[in-house]
Amino acid sequence: MLMPKRVKYRKQFRGRMQGMAKGGTTLLNGEFGLQALEAGWVTSRQIEAIRRSIVRQMRRRGKYWVRIFPDKPVTAKPAETRMGKGKGSVDHWVAVVKPGRVIFEVSGVPDDIALAALRSAGYKLPIRTQVITREEAL
Repeated sequence: MLMPKRVKYRKQFRGRMQGMAKGGTTLLNGEFGLQALEAGWVTSRQIEAIRRSIVRQMRRRGKYWVRIFPDKPVTAKPAETRMGKGKGSVDHWVAVVKPGRVIFEVSGVPDDIALAALRSAGYKLPIRTQVITREEAL
């Protein structure tokens, strides 16, 4: 699973996900990309599931880039615990994704394989996505 090596503060506030993504909205490396259409949290487990799905669909040809990183800690209190006694311990890590953010990029495989891989990867996400190409991005 992806997670930061170290962080300045162990626990964070939940924050707000308003507005469009400030950066990371265009393709940098690949010919095809998976772009978020709505805001949400993507967990490190979901990122790994998507990565494995893309690698399997491409049959380990070509190259892929993961453009998000889970650097936000999410806490959880144990089940059947009474209220109070502070905030729970860190349970998992998430990446905050806003609309317009490119999540994955792919290149080096035929167009139909790349599109199929990214489309199937989009189903594993808790947010709506679209597949973009370098021609559309220009």
